[in-house]
Amino acid sequence: MFFLAVLILVLPPLFGEGYESIKVLSSNTPEKLLDTSIFKSMKTEGWFVLLFVGIVMFVKVIAAAVTINSGGNGGNFAPSLFVGAYIGYVFARLVNLTGITTLPISNFTLVGMSGVLTGIFYAPLTGIFLIAEITGGYELMIPLMLVSAISYAVVRSIEPLSMDAKNLAKKGQVLRSNKDVTILSSLKSERLIETDYQTLKPEATLREITQIIAHSNRNIFPVLTELNQLVGIIQLDQIRETIFKTELYDSLRAKQLMIKPPSVIDANESMHSIMNKFDETNAWILPVVSENEFVGFISKSHLLSNYRSELIRTSTRE
Repeated sequence: MFFLAVLILVLPPLFGEGYESIKVLSSNTPEKLLDTSIFKSMKTEGWFVLLFVGIVMFVKVIAAAVTINSGGNGGNFAPSLFVGAYIGYVFARLVNLTGITTLPISNFTLVGMSGVLTGIFYAPLTGIFLIAEITGGYELMIPLMLVSAISYAVVRSIEPLSMDAKNLAKKGQVLRSNKDVTILSSLKSERLIETDYQTLKPEATLREITQIIAHSNRNIFPVLTELNQLVGIIQLDQIRETIFKTELYDSLRAKQLMIKPPSVIDANESMHSIMNKFDETNAWILPVVSENEFVGFISKSHLLSNYRSELIRTSTRE
């Protein structure tokens, strides 16, 4: 918050939603933005005013991000209009100062709002008609349509979903063209965790391990401490030859036979991350922990089986 206070002190237009400064720019009186700033004495310098507006435009993005991430009230709507108006003004004013041609600054300020609003929300019609209503007429309808269409085409070519829709897609609440992402997101790790595994203590002898294996239908066994913390795993294939060496039954212990799992899954980990761990390790089963305590195992076959079921369900629903 101290950082925001410093920004507002140096750049007062950042304070609030910014609608007043948008009115100032659309009326082509940007020098009014400096009235309450420490640069008030420079308000008659055209290039400095343009520089000031440009800096405010870029810093607004940072200020909005800091405000939202620090728990303050905020959203995307007002900042998008703010930045759009500033972009439109800066572009038109810069062209006019260079003498290349003369552009209507007010019109570019309004059209800039439409372009950024469309690009942020992926809503070209909203960008067109909202700004048309703000102007109180439809004289800018063609420019608004052109800018909104270009903005929408550009952002869709870079990212198919808007920020809000992207967040929903990550949660599995929006089905996108890449179904893998959505379906994986819809799977819940807690439903995939298998807990019916026999556990071993680090000091367990080979004799005890053999007895446990004889009464289990699993081929992997977690080695846990007294505090239920995972220290390793023992796989049947790994010790298949050893279990027939009866002379080692009382000398070999689990801590000597166990190996480190290729990776460990956190109980709160996303399905995308879990799938990446399976791909990176080529493992078919990985242990799951929660706050350093062993929870169970997730098998790749179980995950893929649930994925297939969910794929079939969503396909038939469409």
